[in-house]
Amino acid sequence: MNTSRTLCPGPRTRREFLSAGMLGLGGMALPDLLRLRARAAERGAAVERDTSVIFVWMPGGPPHMDMYDMKPNASSDYRGAFRPIPTKVPGMDVCELMPRHAAVADQFSMVRSISHTFADHGGGHKRMMTGRVPLTPVDTVNDAPATGSIVAKCRETRDYGIPNYVSMNPGGRTGDVFAQGSAYLSQAYMPFTVEGDPSAPNFSVPNVAPMQSMAQRIDDRTRLLASLDRIERHIDASRMMESMDTFQRRAISMLTSGRAKSAFDLSLETDAVRDRYGRHCWGQRALMARRLVEAGVSFVTLVMENPYQSGVSFLKQGVYNWDSHAVNCHIWHDLQARLPIYDQAVTALIEDVYQRGLDKRTLILVTGEFGRTPRIENSIGTQTGVAQPGRDHWPQAMSLIMAGGGMRTGQVVGSTNSKGEHPADRPLTPNDLWATVYRHLGINYDDSFPDHRGRPMPILPFGDPIAELLSA
Repeated sequence: MNTSRTLCPGPRTRREFLSAGMLGLGGMALPDLLRLRARAAERGAAVERDTSVIFVWMPGGPPHMDMYDMKPNASSDYRGAFRPIPTKVPGMDVCELMPRHAAVADQFSMVRSISHTFADHGGGHKRMMTGRVPLTPVDTVNDAPATGSIVAKCRETRDYGIPNYVSMNPGGRTGDVFAQGSAYLSQAYMPFTVEGDPSAPNFSVPNVAPMQSMAQRIDDRTRLLASLDRIERHIDASRMMESMDTFQRRAISMLTSGRAKSAFDLSLETDAVRDRYGRHCWGQRALMARRLVEAGVSFVTLVMENPYQSGVSFLKQGVYNWDSHAVNCHIWHDLQARLPIYDQAVTALIEDVYQRGLDKRTLILVTGEFGRTPRIENSIGTQTGVAQPGRDHWPQAMSLIMAGGGMRTGQVVGSTNSKGEHPADRPLTPNDLWATVYRHLGINYDDSFPDHRGRPMPILPFGDPIAELLSA
């Protein structure tokens, strides 16, 4: 028995953003962001469609063998503790802890054959977030732009009175943690970050809700502008526009038009809808994501990391993210607490997108950075002090689901071998996944942007849309 007690802490911050990019965390006012975006803009915007993406991110690495690619006929040291249950789609099974998935299986497709070679959280995050092979196998500071930043760049001329790229991160974490950085596109294309638990009574969105009430109280435009600029700026003066008034007006428009405030206001939803998503952080974040794409946001990253909040008691044998090593958690106990919450939030989002007629324009993608080892490990738990089961990092095989986007749904794409170790057919890469997403958004992924040295860097260096998912 492996008795190692080295804790795998999962993704951690390597540095803090103290300049532009901390919008939503108190580091930068909206006018600054708009000026940065204007200065960073280049000629030749891509052809836009009225399309959007909700990207559900499960940091740590969800266990494919215990969720979407179960192997009930494998030996006990591989197959796990739970049984698969049939869905309404013949031949598609899911874990018994996800019965809501079974009921809506015709509204999503399952991809079982994506793989890559980066087993560290940092390398895995960068590989999955960017569609590029990272320069280093560790650390989550991007050396290439995350997909959300690419979308923000390609759609920078779109102005719906609400940010184009929003990331809902827990605990005030910056883009560095989940490799959401904008790299050589500059800080102008970092996401508008929303922290906290939307199910909490005191939840508010920095730079939107407080500023909205301020705008209603202050009549003097000069005082309002001074309030917007209350944070010390970290912008090189040589990059400032000669005239800033345009961007001040756009910032005020965003804060006073009511569109942004309305999009983040979950009280406008009925109790029945909020209950369907679940009165917990993951559920209410998912509901907010749907409201944001309805309001015009192009790309929403929805982080589902820690289920032990919103009144859910933390398990001594649980772990805050999906990093289910035996030293971190008892994987079966953790999944018994985690998967029902996940099942409720994700399926409510999928159903809602279809019921509201958003399924052609909004694509939902649900994934983490890699899968987990097919073979179960046993070790001494750091928190429990007793031997318990878990699974290690495994980029050689992973499963994910996609819904909406006008795609063909109710199918399984690809498969793994009998032990879930590697693709058995239809091997795919993260680039094929992002090529599918960019196609939906109407973004030419062969286009390039210059890096810090002025060298043209294609949005995707390789990859093709997943043909099975494309509508006729």
